[in-house]
Amino acid sequence: MRALGADAAIDYKAAPLVKQLAAAAPKGIDVYFDNVGGDHLDAALGLARNNARFAICGMIEGYNGGEPPAFRYLMRVISARITIKGFIYTDYMAEMPAFYREMGGWIASGQVKSRETVREGIDAAPGSLSRALPGRECGKDAGEALIV
Repeated sequence: MRALGADAAIDYKAAPLVKQLAAAAPKGIDVYFDNVGGDHLDAALGLARNNARFAICGMIEGYNGGEPPAFRYLMRVISARITIKGFIYTDYMAEMPAFYREMGGWIASGQVKSRETVREGIDAAPGSLSRALPGRECGKDAGEALIV
């Protein structure tokens, strides 16, 4: 993950998340972007520094789950004065032209890097999905979280 510019990476499927995050961010978390929720968000709350800012754009862990998550560290929102703000990308549609212009430049210059696995043809789809979900290939839910 260092090739992508991250300072550290964790295996989000290996427990305990709080210990992994503490090792990856020994000084705590100032800014956190979350689209998973549940245990991931709870672990980040446990390590948030004073005045940390959390951007929440999804909670995939809860979309298909039965029980709502229990947050052990939620009271830290008060004691650490954490700001949590939810957003939906459509709130920023008017800014998309500027985003594409700026992001295109960053990608071209190498400031923003990505990693992907591409398979050709519809016949490759089932195998690609079965490799991506357990983290054997890059892609959504590829088994890594980045700490930048």
